[in-house]
Amino acid sequence: MTEPVVVPAQTAPGWYPDPWSVAPWRWWDGNYWTAHVNYGDDHKPRLPSWLSVPVLIGLILTTPLVIFLAFTQITPVLLGLVPLVFVLPAMAWLDRVEPEPRTSRIHAVLWGGTIAGVVSGFVNTIVGVRFGDAVAAAVSAPLIEEAMKGLGIYWAVRRREIDGVMDGIVYAGWVAVGFAVIEDMLYFANAAAADMLVGVFVLRAIFTPFAHPLFTLWIGLAIGLAVARNQSLFLNALWGYGVAVVSHAAWNGSLVYAEQSGNEIAIPLAALCFFLLFVAAVTTVIVLRRREQKRFQQAVPMLAARHGMSTEEVQTFGHWSTMLSARRRLPRPTRSRFDAVHAALARLALLHSRPGPVDQVAEQRLAHQLQEARTRYLTT
Repeated sequence: MTEPVVVPAQTAPGWYPDPWSVAPWRWWDGNYWTAHVNYGDDHKPRLPSWLSVPVLIGLILTTPLVIFLAFTQITPVLLGLVPLVFVLPAMAWLDRVEPEPRTSRIHAVLWGGTIAGVVSGFVNTIVGVRFGDAVAAAVSAPLIEEAMKGLGIYWAVRRREIDGVMDGIVYAGWVAVGFAVIEDMLYFANAAAADMLVGVFVLRAIFTPFAHPLFTLWIGLAIGLAVARNQSLFLNALWGYGVAVVSHAAWNGSLVYAEQSGNEIAIPLAALCFFLLFVAAVTTVIVLRRREQKRFQQAVPMLAARHGMSTEEVQTFGHWSTMLSARRRLPRPTRSRFDAVHAALARLALLHSRPGPVDQVAEQRLAHQLQEARTRYLTT
């Protein structure tokens, strides 16, 4: 097999020897290695890296609905984007530990808004017709929605995009964001038709914009732990899915009970439970983020010596505040190349923190990734 090569940033898109040794050839899109591999033919990949066959099918099914809503009820569509004002900064903060490629984040959002949305909507509609809306909201929705969002996180593992706990949480967040945006648009459209738009908007967009990310976070956490500890992906995902379903069902069920019983205490009690869930999730994320941050800082000197990095690079990436300060001073177009170096180092740090011997093939793949990122960044 041809020896792996480091492809400079100026190289035209095309097939080049796979630096990760997964296949003979891998597609270089002009800036990054993609998920497309080749075992002999020379055909250009049919899809860009931010797409996959399932997401493409989901887009074909979902796009007409969004266009229809945009032309007939533009207000609910615009209001569906309002929660992003609160959620996107939180997601950016989480992603700082190990910056993910933009194309990977787009794919996760599209998975949530298309695949998870379409399948969940289909199943919930059938259950609602057969057993009633209350059963669909309290039973069907938690089960199918968390399953489909969890499948989106699994797809990120399949694409080798999850290396540890924070990655699992980040991809869970992005998938849930995509799902929540489409669901909110539909909820707001129905609420507008029933003259209840203001109340529904306040509940979903202002009071609970983090609802879906909070539920799905536990699946991402469980899958991330499985990857980080070399444990069974299925067993870990199962308990994470269980926590996500129970918390989702408790929230939906409390709202259904409040609506059907007229009990004035039910909604404040549900809000209190949601707040406690929010505090538990935020506390968990902060603790895990600090742990990952500390692990990264401690690993930088060892990684620098192992991969030929300069003293200046160690000083930059080995101290969190220095690294963030250096990034802020960079021109915006250069930040993505800086982030690529940071991400490659973070992935190597996670690889060395896993129990057992270091996977030499994975280290070689990540070492090439680091070298490419450094070459692009240092030549800007």
